[in-house]
Amino acid sequence: MAAEPVVSTQSSPSHRSVVRTTAAWLGGNRLGLVVMAFVVGAGAGLGAALFREMVFGATWLVTGHDQFGQQGHAASTHLPGLGIWFVLIVPVLGGLLYGPLIYRFAREARGHGVPEVMLAVAENGGRIRLQVTIVKALASAITIGVGGSVGREGPIVQIGSALASTLGQLVRMSESRLRIIVACGAAGGIAATFNAPLTGLFFGFEIVLREFSLDALVATSLAAVTGDLVSRAIFGSAPFFAQIPHGLSVTNDTTYLLVAVLAVLAGLIGIGFKTFLYWLEDFVDELWKGRPEWARPAVGGIALGALLLAVPQMYGVGYPVMNNVISGHVVVGLILLFLVSKVLATSLTLSIGGSGGVFAPSLFIGAMAGMAFGTLVHSLFGSAVGPPALYAIVAMGGVFAAAAQAPLTAIASVAEMTANFGITLPIILTCGIAAAVSKYISYGSVYTTKLLRRGIDIERPKTTNVLRTLTVADAMQPVSRSAAAARLDGAQDVESDRTGVTDQQWERLAGTVTDTRQPQELFSDETLEHALRQLALYGPSGLPVLSDDREHVQGWITRHNILDVLTKTVQSSEQSIEHGALAADFGADDPSLLAHRSSTSLTGYEIVEITVGANSPALGRRIDEISWPPGCLVVAVTERDAPVTSSTDTILRDGKRVLLLAPVGPRTLPQDPISAPTR
Repeated sequence: MAAEPVVSTQSSPSHRSVVRTTAAWLGGNRLGLVVMAFVVGAGAGLGAALFREMVFGATWLVTGHDQFGQQGHAASTHLPGLGIWFVLIVPVLGGLLYGPLIYRFAREARGHGVPEVMLAVAENGGRIRLQVTIVKALASAITIGVGGSVGREGPIVQIGSALASTLGQLVRMSESRLRIIVACGAAGGIAATFNAPLTGLFFGFEIVLREFSLDALVATSLAAVTGDLVSRAIFGSAPFFAQIPHGLSVTNDTTYLLVAVLAVLAGLIGIGFKTFLYWLEDFVDELWKGRPEWARPAVGGIALGALLLAVPQMYGVGYPVMNNVISGHVVVGLILLFLVSKVLATSLTLSIGGSGGVFAPSLFIGAMAGMAFGTLVHSLFGSAVGPPALYAIVAMGGVFAAAAQAPLTAIASVAEMTANFGITLPIILTCGIAAAVSKYISYGSVYTTKLLRRGIDIERPKTTNVLRTLTVADAMQPVSRSAAAARLDGAQDVESDRTGVTDQQWERLAGTVTDTRQPQELFSDETLEHALRQLALYGPSGLPVLSDDREHVQGWITRHNILDVLTKTVQSSEQSIEHGALAADFGADDPSLLAHRSSTSLTGYEIVEITVGANSPALGRRIDEISWPPGCLVVAVTERDAPVTSSTDTILRDGKRVLLLAPVGPRTLPQDPISAPTR
């Protein structure tokens, strides 16, 4: 009989070891971050291309066209018997598909998606559930395909970020690097969607990550370039808005004055868009209160269908309509109708529970406003002030800059997507003014307002930045009223290092002089970061805080005052941190079960906490006198939540708590837990 072949069992452990080593290198090495950026960028690029085809496919299944709306009141070639009335039916049917899909599998996929990514980065360490990728892609493709007037960029950001988060968690990246790699997913997706790598880079930094570091800059740049290269290989290298006039330029300085006026208008329109969006969402919430959420898109689809029946140009994303308008083929009255209708259609789509972005609608609204403005000034001042298309392009960036409060992303997007780098100056002027107007009038962007409504302010000063956000006035102790009333004019012109009082006179008055030094000026509106630097260099026992006119002492500040403020800030931030974690996991049935569950746990170990009581056998013993189970390590001893030294000779007294890092699994306790002291 032939011998049975011997199967080696050594390869499996070796294989697992290689996988663990590779994952550890990718997750913890700086070069590993670079490799992950390339992988995530390529994945986001492929995801963007696939999602784009999904949207075209869904639209074709319903209308018989890859893109629909620019035809006006046209029938679907697949539903010819219904005529134009098909737009009244398909939003309802689509809602019956994506409504239950979102509600059952990933509630984060509802809406425009970017706020959920921002929240995951700011409050949840960059962790996003994998199933969000699939649900968001399907729900958004259906929403747009059946006429939802939303953009593709929100879903792309959420898809790319969820993919990046999943890969980062697989290789057990630290939270700081996981947040960076999530921003890489967003950057790669945006770059691939619009053939605009700079836009992807700024979107990842300015909107998603919201902080700057060299590692993040390198990784995000690589992901954006990689995503764009993937998109170019599939769709070509033409500008995204290839039909919009190129080579525009400013030939008259008067144009800049008109652009500045348009920038203010764009800022107000951006604020109005954001305000109406959330007002309508509140209104629909109130109407739908107590009814099943999964059915909301289907019922709301009736209202959306009625709007599309009246203005079919609002069907889907609307890029072909934008091209027609900016090319000068639409009259001003119809342009203004498109502007108002887009605000209503996008707000309605999102309010009824649809899935899609607000970036494209912002560009659409800006193009309509700019084209109407440009047509007006062109008729008033002639061709010297430039063609209407110039104003349409700069207003595209202005409205988005105001709505998102992200001027850098707006500047890059308009210049890259239209290939009009010759009008960079008016684009910068418009986006800067519009964003400033928005910031001055309204707190929160179209993205962050969605989170503010859940009680989460990701723009609040973080504990790590508190030294730069709090001022000396927040920490100083006020001086007595009589001292504050005294003016500092008695020795202003005296050029001496000492006062006129001798050491002996001070000793007879109060005590021995132990030190004298030149005081350093501090003012109440300076940051604690600056104050701490001055205290470390010039004021070991404190420094005076002067009034702005340098004539009065307002207070006295010490390092102890700063530590007190930091302690209070850390304590107050604990509740907001937990609240943020709950909001980030709102898609789960019970987020409170996940808030304190470790996402990157130390496998094979658990933390054991033992409280020493009056009857404890360890009472009065030293740590090294206890026969702890094999593999257990005493990591800390605390008393009333305050740390106590955990050296081997620490005495365990009543009320102290011992924290051990212990291996998971069965452990055998020694027969005699109290051993002889080690000398």
